[in-house]
Amino acid sequence: MIELKTQFPIGLNVNWIDATLAPEDDFLKDWLLDLTSLTARLKSHCDVFRVDVVGQHIECCQAHEANEAIKEGEDVLVREVVLFCDDVPHVFARSLLPLTSLTGNERKLANLGEQPLGQVLFNNPKLHREILQLAELEPTQRVCELALMLNCTVEHNLWGRRSLFTIDNKPLMVAEIFLPAAKAYQNWHCTGQHSRKLVDSINTI
Repeated sequence: MIELKTQFPIGLNVNWIDATLAPEDDFLKDWLLDLTSLTARLKSHCDVFRVDVVGQHIECCQAHEANEAIKEGEDVLVREVVLFCDDVPHVFARSLLPLTSLTGNERKLANLGEQPLGQVLFNNPKLHREILQLAELEPTQRVCELALMLNCTVEHNLWGRRSLFTIDNKPLMVAEIFLPAAKAYQNWHCTGQHSRKLVDSINTI
């Protein structure tokens, strides 16, 4: 991860859409719209789960990541990680934690190290998910460059989601992008968008 740390922050300046516009593929949609802990679900699909921290620092919230709860220009702690299942990179996650939210019991969220944020959040009975949005990322997006650095072949658009959570009215944003080797795409190669585009290109030859 040394090379990846030099790339921090990766960022996610993408076009987020409403969850009702999820892809047609039922298997991928199930992963995208799953409201339970993604960390727990990934752990159930592998023997060894780990978190590699790409980087973490404080910056001002940018316009494309701001919302009603996290304002543009507000100081936020940005944390970017890659989630691995059996040494295979599955998810890139970018979290925004406003400094005003890192008070009381939530101060510990600033010092997680390689502990998964999702595991900590979903163990808190006060956690509430406010919104869920989706995004489709073309191979030219910067996060796809991250996938290439992780020796993943990007043969189709990637999908991700972001959620606004609150704990005792303290907001935080978590975005998760499924990398090419993610189990969320296991049916995508056969029935998904990439295959349809490939067929279309063959028919035009």
